[in-house]
Amino acid sequence: MRDDAVSFLDPAARRLIKIDPNTLSFAALFLAALSGLAIYFSHQSWEILLPLSSFLVISSGFFDALDGRVARLAGKTSRRGDFLDHVLDRYADVLMIGAVAFSAWCNPYIGILALVGVLLTSYMGTQAQAVGAGRLYRGILGRADRIVLLFIVPLIQWIFMFFGDGWIDFGAFSLSMFEIMMLWFGIAGNITAVQRVFEVWKKIK
Repeated sequence: MRDDAVSFLDPAARRLIKIDPNTLSFAALFLAALSGLAIYFSHQSWEILLPLSSFLVISSGFFDALDGRVARLAGKTSRRGDFLDHVLDRYADVLMIGAVAFSAWCNPYIGILALVGVLLTSYMGTQAQAVGAGRLYRGILGRADRIVLLFIVPLIQWIFMFFGDGWIDFGAFSLSMFEIMMLWFGIAGNITAVQRVFEVWKKIK
């Protein structure tokens, strides 16, 4: 839905066209850090922090999408800006997903699997660009998908907390909504990374 997103972002981008795109990138990182803190501490203060974390995640994603659009409209695109954007995106991923991974909502082994899947997905996308195959966004789990899930899942977990302890029973074991999300990040992330490997392999010699 990238084309639809551009038409949605353009009005906001035009209003912020005088702002340095790198400032928007750092704003996105700052909001990602705040969302990570909200998620990490939300187990005890879930009534406030779970919905707050959702708001902070989607705000971070909005600014992250906005920086590139502002740069294009203002004619300020540069290799340095593109590089900085990728670096800050990876830090944002680690701050948000790492916060889930090591919070009380998630088994740390599931969390590590998710982090590996997410970082490999992103690495394969940028590595494709590095070897001349073009930036890859294809696959079943992209960054926009992760942002949407990181926005929705805390809200679902928040609703579940009103009706029990927040965990779903699957026979002999239980999972929180965060753990289900992280399992998806781990499995789908690694599948996406492999998809991108084959895609790049076909393009290079």
